[in-house]
Amino acid sequence: MKYPNQINKTYHNPLSYKNRGMDLENELNESNQYYRDIDKAYIYKKPTPIGVAEVSYSNKGKVIERGFFKEPSTLDYNGLYRGKYIEYEAKVTENKTAFPLANIHPHQIIHIKNILRHQGIVFLIIKMNKVVYLLTGEDFIQFLNQSTRKSIPYTYLQEKGKIIPYHYNPTLDYLKVVDQIYFKEERK
Repeated sequence: MKYPNQINKTYHNPLSYKNRGMDLENELNESNQYYRDIDKAYIYKKPTPIGVAEVSYSNKGKVIERGFFKEPSTLDYNGLYRGKYIEYEAKVTENKTAFPLANIHPHQIIHIKNILRHQGIVFLIIKMNKVVYLLTGEDFIQFLNQSTRKSIPYTYLQEKGKIIPYHYNPTLDYLKVVDQIYFKEERK
């Protein structure tokens, strides 16, 4: 780009995957706040358990200098809805054809199985190709049991996943989809 006095400036945006899921996380946080505000559900983002190894003090207070993860985290969100325990993981992928299974850790898969065994509601919210899908824990585990692939094909998400449409309030009304899947007999 040419600026006055013929100065050339070039801007490079390095490719970073660091915060690609933050938009989805913010949308889910807004939706969960809306659900709490109208007393519909109480679902919260789970903090990552971190231990503090070294602290310094400044005029702003304590500053954590070094820390460590105490234990592997389970899934991103948990809470209560309609008398049932609910838990889910939110993921974003830029891949256009498949969702890499490397995005879900082995301890999370075990946790999903445990929630299912105890009859809780568990699912993945996956944003792919600018569309947000809810994939039930049952369908996710079924895919893992029946496939040797290292990714979930986009066609599987289109077939088994339910689209969570964007709205004004809440931003992502995923509980409407949860109702359609888990509480369909109560809607009759």
